[in-house]
Amino acid sequence: MSRSQPTDLFNQRWATYRTLLEHNLMEHREVAEAIAVEIDHWLARRSPMAPAPRLVDLGCGDLALLPPLLRRLPLACFTGLDLAPVVLPLAREALGPVNYPTHWLEGDLLSWAMGPDGEPADILLSCFAIHHLEDDRKALFLQGARQRIAPEGVFLWADVFRDPAEGREAAVRRYAERIEDGWQVLDAEARRRTIDHVLAFDHPADRVGIQVVAEAAGWHWRWAWQGQHRAEALAVLTPAV
Repeated sequence: MSRSQPTDLFNQRWATYRTLLEHNLMEHREVAEAIAVEIDHWLARRSPMAPAPRLVDLGCGDLALLPPLLRRLPLACFTGLDLAPVVLPLAREALGPVNYPTHWLEGDLLSWAMGPDGEPADILLSCFAIHHLEDDRKALFLQGARQRIAPEGVFLWADVFRDPAEGREAAVRRYAERIEDGWQVLDAEARRRTIDHVLAFDHPADRVGIQVVAEAAGWHWRWAWQGQHRAEALAVLTPAV
């Protein structure tokens, strides 16, 4: 592999990702709006005497459409974690100057969840990342994350999910058909690369089954928003007493 190939591959994927955002093909705008509403409601319910919250974004990428929200939040600190270190400077640049400390970590979200206890997160956020875990690893993630969130904290999970009666193979094939038929703003090669990624790496959770798994791990589950394609959705999880 030549030295330029990793850069070329990143640039190809980055251009595709930015096109998805620009054309709202995965409803990122609606997801960002729903996250803002949920965080604002959570903050409004907190005691005025509560300390400023600590926010952890797992699989932060370049922060997508979240910087305007993050800039106005009264946080104690922000931690962005992503498996791809190349995106962390982009996230830092997108966020810009804020009135709280920021930390940028290379790592995977399951390792974070299963890692040593540190300061608990008050707000835990993950957008379009957990679906890359297979079902048994999702269960481990939910168990670990439950131990790393504050008692009154909130976990906002935006992702793609599948219908209860739909198996994984059927779900990813349906999503691949959506890409091929509806994402014509991408050229054929970009669509092919995206479909190959979905078929190889995506494991959308069963909408009903994952709630059972989450409740067994000590979470309350509530759907806050669901998109128009039987895929994208936002779940709000809070620690069960």
